Amino acid sequence: MLSLSYVWEISSFFMVFCGVFGFICGYKHLLNTLLSLEFMMLGVFWTMSCYLSNIGVESFFVLFFLLLIACEGALGLTLLVSIVRTHGNDCLWSFSVLKC
Repeated sequence: MLSLSYVWEISSFFMVFCGVFGFICGYKHLLNTLLSLEFMMLGVFWTMSCYLSNIGVESFFVLFFLLLIACEGALGLTLLVSIVRTHGNDCLWSFSVLKC
């Protein structure tokens, strides 16, 4: 029988793989790719917090990683807003390197 810690670890790896799958399959819109990146990072955060809590280490590194995830999300949202203002949509196929 699986203990509760193994179920948490399996669910965190499942979150990461679902984020990778969403990143690969949902590449048409920038918002979908940003959301799948955030989901992957939350899965990695959950994995790190499960492993570090099992070995009894202080959680300052996990909090620093959570801070970096929040900064990455804010930067992605800023880029999304600026792209929608300049181009009118967030479809990745409508962007051209020569136009930007």
